[in-house]
Amino acid sequence: MSLNAMDEYWVPEHVKDYLRRMGFVLPLDDMEPWIRSWDDWMGARGSFYDYRDQDGVGRVYEVHRRSIHPAMRVCKEWGSLLLNEDVKVVSENQGVTDWLEAFLSSTNFMNAAQATVVRAFGLGTGAWALWVDLDKRKVRIRHYDARMVIPLTWDEDGVTECAFVTRAYYRGKAVDQLQMHLRGDVGLLSHEESLSADSLIIDSETYRIVTVCFDREGNEILPNGIVPLYDTGCSCPTFGIVKPAVTNTRVDMSPYGQSVFADAVDAIQAVDLTFDALISEIDLSKMRIFLSDVLFDRSGEGNKSVTIPFGKQDCTVFRKVMSTEDTIQEFAPALRTSAQKEAFRVALQMLGDLCGFGIDYFDLDDARGYVRTATEVSSDNSALMRNIRRHENSLEGAITDISKALITVSRSFGENIPDEGVLKVAFDDSIIQDTAAEKAQDMSEVGVTLNPFEYRMRWYSEDEQTARARAAEIGTGTVIGKGDGGNRR
Repeated sequence: MSLNAMDEYWVPEHVKDYLRRMGFVLPLDDMEPWIRSWDDWMGARGSFYDYRDQDGVGRVYEVHRRSIHPAMRVCKEWGSLLLNEDVKVVSENQGVTDWLEAFLSSTNFMNAAQATVVRAFGLGTGAWALWVDLDKRKVRIRHYDARMVIPLTWDEDGVTECAFVTRAYYRGKAVDQLQMHLRGDVGLLSHEESLSADSLIIDSETYRIVTVCFDREGNEILPNGIVPLYDTGCSCPTFGIVKPAVTNTRVDMSPYGQSVFADAVDAIQAVDLTFDALISEIDLSKMRIFLSDVLFDRSGEGNKSVTIPFGKQDCTVFRKVMSTEDTIQEFAPALRTSAQKEAFRVALQMLGDLCGFGIDYFDLDDARGYVRTATEVSSDNSALMRNIRRHENSLEGAITDISKALITVSRSFGENIPDEGVLKVAFDDSIIQDTAAEKAQDMSEVGVTLNPFEYRMRWYSEDEQTARARAAEIGTGTVIGKGDGGNRR
């Protein structure tokens, strides 16, 4: 298996070789070193955090630098700003909206999707892909990060075919599972026969899911219950690629995205360097007591007289050898924490600015923590608001793609789902906007410049027909005429 020191999963070489034999050129080859590097920064691993140093007499010792995991903190902040349980996928048809809400809620999709966004923003890429259980006739959405995603066909408009590699277990043994989401006729796949480039005949626009499993030695196996090839009947992609709205400057023309902190590695180092110095300052500045040699008891060991220390683990008491003057001497270095705290604050501000939050997002001196309130963010941090909109636009495509595929395949299993029309994502912007104030303002405009059903359409993500009906049910369904200012502000 292809594992790093932290027992994390990476695409094994035998899976890569299999895809190459099919005729695919793997963009993962060029991106994997960068992905591994970003993964180490997220986990605060590597030579910056664990290294060897040498003292004045030439002794080499291991050093570990303390960390607040700034890279992971950046990614978690973006995940919490962009996705939570209040985000909804909205259709022109209220029935579809309700069905999607029920499905995503029952499968806990949004909570898991937030973790996917966290990893995608850290490693540059993530994905959601359909997983089909033919026995139970159920569809689920699986989550992947850049370590498990291999785009197969792409252009400037995006990825059209993709492979996903994960570890599975069959009869207690680990296997590598490769699932390729391919568009068109890929022929018949048997246990003994591998796909070749010549067998990829694109004569259809529907997506097929091709599944191949390998044992630890890289041999193909066919576990019971695995369907080698399944035609989803879906003409839209059966996966959604998640990337931050950051241009990949590391590998040109790559379908992979770039980590949101790729250009802020020096700031990450500055944050942990100043944090480690701050803690070390406190540790090194504790009081030392120097005692004259005459204050130590002695015990005999052979022909030698050996001093008895106050405590072997006590590094604050030191013996002044052959000294009888100043029997007790105290030494307490002055703390420099104020200057180091200011350096720490500057490093945090640099990190926030370089990662798209704005210079004031992370602030050590704020008594409420690093993150400011929603009202303050809205009024003070236009850079953050612009970047949130850019990331939301990028995420919306991935969410609507996987939602369309989910609806199509679920229909094929007998689900009675109306035509979805155009899907949109209603993001929860309460983090960056004073939503309560906006909602109250709109409520005050109902019956003046705003229709009741328009209020429901905006704040409850209902289509017009449903909003009109529900507004009428509670006795607020009066429609304002055009001449009465009934248009939206």
